[in-house]
Amino acid sequence: MRDHFVEALYKVANLDQNVLLMTGDLGFGVLSKFSKKFSSQYLNVGIAEQNMAGLATGMALEGKTVFIYSIANFPTLRCLEQIRNDICYHKANVKIVAIGCGLSYGALGISHHATEDMAIMRSLPEMTVVAPGDTVEAAAATYAVYEKPGPSYLRLGRGGEPKVHEKGISFEIGKAIRLFEGNDILLISTGGILKNVVEARKLLCQKGFSVALYSMHTLKPFDRVAVEEAAQRVPLIVTIEEHSITGGLGSAVSEVLAELSGKKTRLKRLGLGSGFSSIVGDQEYLRNIYGLSVHKIVEAVEEAYQAQV
Repeated sequence: MRDHFVEALYKVANLDQNVLLMTGDLGFGVLSKFSKKFSSQYLNVGIAEQNMAGLATGMALEGKTVFIYSIANFPTLRCLEQIRNDICYHKANVKIVAIGCGLSYGALGISHHATEDMAIMRSLPEMTVVAPGDTVEAAAATYAVYEKPGPSYLRLGRGGEPKVHEKGISFEIGKAIRLFEGNDILLISTGGILKNVVEARKLLCQKGFSVALYSMHTLKPFDRVAVEEAAQRVPLIVTIEEHSITGGLGSAVSEVLAELSGKKTRLKRLGLGSGFSSIVGDQEYLRNIYGLSVHKIVEAVEEAYQAQV
């Protein structure tokens, strides 16, 4: 995802001299092509993310479209006050790009586990929250947040994520990508866990279930229509996110379902529970520990379906 974001931003910057990329002292190998080609549109502010947010706001208010780039929690939690009071309050055209989200940096511990970021960012006024599911969505999301005025949060993986979409996609902020339709279960995924969810769907279909799958790449604004329509059709909706189930995708779907009248579908949320992880390991190892591997997703969905029959 990271590489596809940089490639897309390179193309955007080539056409728009007002595009500016700031980094918090990282990404030198990935960003070297950009920094050499667009030296006047690139700035390394050092390990000073709070300053980076404030500087980006000032540049945005002078007409720039500013992308600020750092690892997971650092351009978000570390400078939350500046994001709220500077970027959001002034509706500044700043795009916050976080890489290594979820459990991507699993071996580095909780300082690098970005598992509450979407909940926090979607609560901020004026903020758009986008979490693409694969490399194709990551490139499309880059163009989309560039074109959308105002603050945006772009949540990416660390790098090396698999390509899920084999064909071109129609990417629109606030509209889910409906990959498959079905009548028994709807799986809704956000972020880099999409590949696991696609594989889980295949196994569920082999077991005889009719399974729909949506990639909910935008958490804010949220595609309420997609959820409302599904609630009238399928008896079970399952949300899957590499993020806390508090405040993220599962909460967003819950909010929609809670306001529906009449018969409601059952909801099962798969994600991380409350608390910090004291376990270290690579991303797939931790996904399995916390119920987000392919087989763990299948087991949880089957159990939830049988419980509501």
